[in-house]
Amino acid sequence: MKILLVNKFFHLNGGSERVFFQEREFLAGSGIEVIDFSMQDERNFASSYAHHFVGKINYDSVKGIKGKLKTALSFIHSREAVQKIEEMIIQEKPDIAHLHNIYHQLTPSIIPVLKRRGVKVVLTLHDYKLICPSYIALDKNTLCTACNGTSFWNTLTRHCQQSWGQELLLMLEGYWHRWRKSYNAVDLFISPSNFLAEMTARRIPSEKISVLPNGIDLDRFIPHYDDKEYGLYFGGLSKEKGIETLLKAHKLLPLKYALNVVGTGPLAERLSAEFREVDFLGYKSGDELITLIKEAAFVVVPSEWFENCSMVVLEAMAYGKPVIGSRIGGIPEQIEDGISGFLVEMGNAGELAERMALLGNDKELRLQMGRAGREKLEREYSLAVHCKELLDIYSEVLA
Repeated sequence: MKILLVNKFFHLNGGSERVFFQEREFLAGSGIEVIDFSMQDERNFASSYAHHFVGKINYDSVKGIKGKLKTALSFIHSREAVQKIEEMIIQEKPDIAHLHNIYHQLTPSIIPVLKRRGVKVVLTLHDYKLICPSYIALDKNTLCTACNGTSFWNTLTRHCQQSWGQELLLMLEGYWHRWRKSYNAVDLFISPSNFLAEMTARRIPSEKISVLPNGIDLDRFIPHYDDKEYGLYFGGLSKEKGIETLLKAHKLLPLKYALNVVGTGPLAERLSAEFREVDFLGYKSGDELITLIKEAAFVVVPSEWFENCSMVVLEAMAYGKPVIGSRIGGIPEQIEDGISGFLVEMGNAGELAERMALLGNDKELRLQMGRAGREKLEREYSLAVHCKELLDIYSEVLA
């Protein structure tokens, strides 16, 4: 079996890339021939197929009307990606293509090319792009599913991105690929949560969607049940991640319990200046991040959007840490309320503060919940089981 793996980033840019590289490592280690297709970037990992990657695209740095118009067209349909992936198909002759994040830099225009060349197509859903042009289902920080996979004009009339140019582009992108039936050429969609599968079924027939939760390599994550009595947030510092609600909750704690915030994002500068009692540690990875998670008393995932199958939740559970998460999206499928952590109302700083105080003041409860989380992880989120089921999906599609 020869598999073409496609993702617009070939470096660790977020949770979806962690899923992508975990699967890639497993497939290559299983003796399956893996072909890479992505975008060039100085942060990329090594790949013998890098010369086939499309050129780096940074939409924020484009200058001039002509440059912006050209970039806008490539945002919807990338001629370079279509040409290069067709050349790769002809040269490598893959049996199946597994797509992850492809929109904007690679664009869904590559899907019909794969189908036309006889390559079976599987696409993992990491967000709500098929029903929401902006992919996060938010209208100016408010949950929104108005477009619902068909009515893309809502992004313009609601002014949801607060940028007329961006909204027009997203609307045109949605209608273009619906008219071209780009996603119709996908043989099977993989959804990491039941919630995302149900949302996507508003546009895609449910029989074309298979639920496969993200996985964790249990051998690489050794639980560490002791802690240094601090709460931890690690992720993007942006509105939809709920970081501001977390910081307000921390201020409400009767006794100031230490809180470490790991990550960068558009809110970083303002929040670090406003909430000086919190330790903002910036971007961390590798051993530094592992140590911070291992020594944390609990991890908070205060998301204010329809989180899918959060890798932050899974990694915290893998190290035996209780998790406090928002009762939204796919998070309730991961956290058993009152057993492996707590679920709280999205945006409710008061309730979040209560749960943080409860865990912060009760080490035995932290140990109990941490162990329960690790047990759930071993039952339901093993990478070995995930990858076995992934191979079953490939076989089903090829058959």
